[in-house]
Amino acid sequence: AGIGWGRSLPEGHGLGIAGHYSFVSYVAVAAEVQVDGNRLVIPRVDIAIDCGPRVNPDRIRSQMEGAVIMGVGLATTSEISFKNGRVEQNNFDNYEVTRIDTAPREIHVHLVASHDYSLPLGGVGEPGVPPVAPALANAVFAATGKRIRRLPIRDQFLV
Repeated sequence: AGIGWGRSLPEGHGLGIAGHYSFVSYVAVAAEVQVDGNRLVIPRVDIAIDCGPRVNPDRIRSQMEGAVIMGVGLATTSEISFKNGRVEQNNFDNYEVTRIDTAPREIHVHLVASHDYSLPLGGVGEPGVPPVAPALANAVFAATGKRIRRLPIRDQFLV
């Protein structure tokens, strides 16, 4: 089971995929988005990780779920800007993070099985974050035909 790549989607919906390798781990993200007027909705994100032998699968799942939430925030709204040489954001009232109303409705984590403990153990913290933004940008393109060229995405999907 997975995101259902190749399935028929309603208008304004799109699927995107991206991959990443770091800390001896391979990660792939498939995202479904819905562009609804001026709002970006993320119905589902699937994230798969091959980190070699797994010591604590529940910890890996929670790290990947957190990576998706962090990646969504970085991709969609979180931004650091400067004015007169100073950072403009100084707290969470003006630095936007993902909140429950903008988080993916479903996150599915897929762990690639490996029981060969002669292999190195891969990292499971940082590797999940980088492929989220390009998967979302590719899904927005699939939904709208508009390429995302800078982050955060914010309202670039408006045509």
